[in-house]
Amino acid sequence: MTEAHYLRIAGLIRDRIRAGDLRPGDRVPSTREIIREWGVAMATATKVLGALRHEGLVEAVPGVGTVVARPPASRDRRPAHREQVVAAATAIADTDGLAALSMRRVAAALGMPTMTLYRHVAGKEELLVLMTDAAFAASPLPSPAPEGWRRRLETVARLQWSIYRRHPWAAEVMSFTRPPMAPHAMAHTEWVLAALDETGLPLPVAMQTAMMLANHARGTAVNLEWEAGAEQDSGVTNEQWFAAQMDRFGEIVAGGDYPMFVRLAQEPDGAVDFGLDTLFEFGLARLLDGLTALIPDR
Repeated sequence: MTEAHYLRIAGLIRDRIRAGDLRPGDRVPSTREIIREWGVAMATATKVLGALRHEGLVEAVPGVGTVVARPPASRDRRPAHREQVVAAATAIADTDGLAALSMRRVAAALGMPTMTLYRHVAGKEELLVLMTDAAFAASPLPSPAPEGWRRRLETVARLQWSIYRRHPWAAEVMSFTRPPMAPHAMAHTEWVLAALDETGLPLPVAMQTAMMLANHARGTAVNLEWEAGAEQDSGVTNEQWFAAQMDRFGEIVAGGDYPMFVRLAQEPDGAVDFGLDTLFEFGLARLLDGLTALIPDR
């Protein structure tokens, strides 16, 4: 799309703000909503919001998203602290996904020059680590810990899943080859190691177990951001998408090469739940069932 096109979209949103259809504090269309409504690319949608921010018409609010800006007199003009930088970046990633996050956009959300942002964080890589650590810190492990290794592992895995549910982008940041040095995330591994230490399981095996559980939560959660983006971009829910695929499914299985799929399709409604929460819980139970065989009988 041309430069004029992104300015035209920004103008349409600007007109809604000036007409009072969008009032101070109201959410404006996110980048994903702009992509869906006007059929533009992510880069163009980002430019739309960037233009509105440059005019002082919108601002990012942590936990809410991009909203119509308040009058200048009512804004807090104190210099940003690192916590405010992390909160603003998290709000952007929560609302528009990790692809929309940039140092320039965070700086614009805070009303500061981009270079000023580097006084608080060294760069985007450090910012992502701080965001991840803050996300885990907001959901602390329970104290005292539940009794028994299995309940403790269930607790930590479900807590990780809930964190990814709130912050889908964190699943993309979490890596097992280059893990982020985030203390509050590392505490989850420490928790698993301590729980398994009481079972007599060798420490290297316990570490692999901690990684296995974390990878189950993270591996399931990587679908969350894609699923949310697909639904926002297309306006079609998962249920609607599956319903629309039934004719194609029928064509594929009609030749008789997939008898098990045919039998599966004949199961009563609801017999198979493809929801991510169900897949997570099913996988977690099977992993812990298998782990039981490794733990010495005490």
